[in-house]
Amino acid sequence: MPISQVNSNVQPNYYSPVFTSKKHRHDKDKPLNKTGVLLSSMAGVGVASALIAKKQGFSLNPKVIFSQNPKNWAMLKIFNKNKPDAKLMEIEEPQILALAAGSAVGGLAGGAVFDDKKYFKGKLRETVNQLLGNVLVPVICVGGVSRLYDKYKRQILSNVPQASGEVFSKPVKMFNKALKVIPSASMTLAALGVGIVCGNKLSNFINEKIYHKHVDRKIKKTDFAPHVDDLSMAVTLMADKSPLSTAITRTVPGFLCVPGYQIGSHRD
Repeated sequence: MPISQVNSNVQPNYYSPVFTSKKHRHDKDKPLNKTGVLLSSMAGVGVASALIAKKQGFSLNPKVIFSQNPKNWAMLKIFNKNKPDAKLMEIEEPQILALAAGSAVGGLAGGAVFDDKKYFKGKLRETVNQLLGNVLVPVICVGGVSRLYDKYKRQILSNVPQASGEVFSKPVKMFNKALKVIPSASMTLAALGVGIVCGNKLSNFINEKIYHKHVDRKIKKTDFAPHVDDLSMAVTLMADKSPLSTAITRTVPGFLCVPGYQIGSHRD
């Protein structure tokens, strides 16, 4: 049987995956600078915080600010029983939404600068998901329930059973105080749960109906960080002013940096 001659002129395909050099491979994604995104989100929250403080009558003059004890700065000042009428920075629904918007703008700007441009449209979609699903809907739910509780607080607490006892008066007082916390805590957690679930469903609806992307967006651990502001708002509206309640409220801006970071680091 004749053997066909091998054509020695055939050249190897250097553009195949085996022979392609790094120079000819497709360009890799620009690495995401997570630190840059986080700092830009923090900057957005910082600007929003300054505007809120200014609107509530606090000075933004550096000379005035640095002449004060840091404990008296708007973002750090907490309730003092010895000075019950001292001005405090209030953080309720409008302030929470403003802080979240600042975080989103900062995170989006950071994502545009510190990440590959091809992911920018996905970051815009995530901005809508974060602001509507993770902030607005839960805030409306918790805020509505908190105000409802505040309106009927006296009637609700009058139906809370109280223990009696003179021998162990201090423990009994603490126990009774704990019992009175149950209605507000239960209502807050229920409203927050409804808000988180409804917000997640709204995000999925927006992705499917507006962006035409079937994404079954699951509730993630990071989705819970912005909801600290909801709990803080509930504490502000339901509880009497105290060092603890105002200290909790002061953590809100820090936790609201998370939505901006999520937006800036989102890739889709």
